[in-house]
Amino acid sequence: MATMDQCMTALRGILGDLAANPAAAGLDRSLSCRLTDLEQVVLGRLSSGSVRNLHAVPDGAGVPKADIRLTMTSDDLVALTDGRLSFGPAWASGRVKLEAGLRDLLRLRKLL
Repeated sequence: MATMDQCMTALRGILGDLAANPAAAGLDRSLSCRLTDLEQVVLGRLSSGSVRNLHAVPDGAGVPKADIRLTMTSDDLVALTDGRLSFGPAWASGRVKLEAGLRDLLRLRKLL
């Protein structure tokens, strides 16, 4: 199981790359990443070409619903960022879940 520090570093990397992509220009969305094995949710905002306000909160009923929601284990998050796991196969097998509105999903498809 990866640590919360490793997960925050991984998220900053993967979301920073996503935000810097020209296809993400003008995108302003709230983000969440539920880490099932750590029982934590990382919240933040993708806007103006960067990821802002990343912070972790305990998983529970009080977590606000984000526009773009990821769910995975901490190990899968780290594996995604260090190249041991590809997003497409991880999503297809159910190891990674992505929830968003249709427009966001279509836009994210170009970014991932």
